[in-house]
Amino acid sequence: MFSPRTLLNTSVIIHPPGFYIIGFETFPYISIYLIFLAFVYAVTVLFNIFLICIIIYDHSLHTPKFLAVINLAVVDLLLNTCTIPSMIKVFLIKDNFVPFNLCLVQMYFYYAILAMESYSLAILAYDRFVAICFPLHQHSINTLWSMSCIVGFTWIFNLGRAIYSVSMMTRLSFCNSLRVMSYFCDYAPVFRLACNDYSLQWSVASVSSMFDLIAPFSFIFLSYVCILATVLRMKSVSNRIKVFTTCIEHLIVVAIFYLPIFSIFFIGLYLRVIDPDQRVLSLSLASCITPCINPIVYSLKTKEIKARAVTLVHRMKTSLL
Repeated sequence: MFSPRTLLNTSVIIHPPGFYIIGFETFPYISIYLIFLAFVYAVTVLFNIFLICIIIYDHSLHTPKFLAVINLAVVDLLLNTCTIPSMIKVFLIKDNFVPFNLCLVQMYFYYAILAMESYSLAILAYDRFVAICFPLHQHSINTLWSMSCIVGFTWIFNLGRAIYSVSMMTRLSFCNSLRVMSYFCDYAPVFRLACNDYSLQWSVASVSSMFDLIAPFSFIFLSYVCILATVLRMKSVSNRIKVFTTCIEHLIVVAIFYLPIFSIFFIGLYLRVIDPDQRVLSLSLASCITPCINPIVYSLKTKEIKARAVTLVHRMKTSLL
């Protein structure tokens, strides 16, 4: 049964024991999809840990650029860890009840880490912007210390802001349906179950989307406008191609992350015309596939990583013989 909590504005706030996650109700091949996601999670863990180990143990890679890369790898690991194991528990083991407090914890970590994914891509864009637009001052502007401060600030900012966003959920009363149409304790599907006014939570979701998506993406876009202008001023065509190819891996991961996320969040939050099951499937793919692809793209496209990986594998083979 529901238990009344504190009084706010003379109104009793009712918090339920928990919620039932009911995404993929009409999805016919959920078991196959979850097996696929389990494979995605295994690849995410292996490749990101491998990437992190290469950067940590090779002192020549202790540069601002690879600090940004290792930050992205850590974020990728955390993002899939806070969703895929719980999805397997909910939809494969059929244990879909999530206690109220645990629901808020999952909501907090998901949106804090998702925001960090967005900001991590913006940090990588900053590194490329400084390297290409200010090559003579790169080492004085973009130092290991300054990059550490930027990374640290984004973590503090997003973790702190997510506390405020999730704490707003405790002001809602849930006295009707407890069925969350998503694959985890999703912010918008949860607050729409409330039986009191949730306009504040809707505003928080809107402002958060501005901070988490639009602001980092705008910075990335403006960075590449400046990069493109700098590249076009170069007289040598070969130099243009050489410089721009250093940005390819970053542009790939930006496209993979932002295109589906933008369509899902803005069509779902503002227009609300997207099919619920399609939203759940698209959001799960967008947030789970990106952390799996990122380390592969950086491993294959970044020559420093690829060279160190080959050397490390060769050493492991030699030691086993």
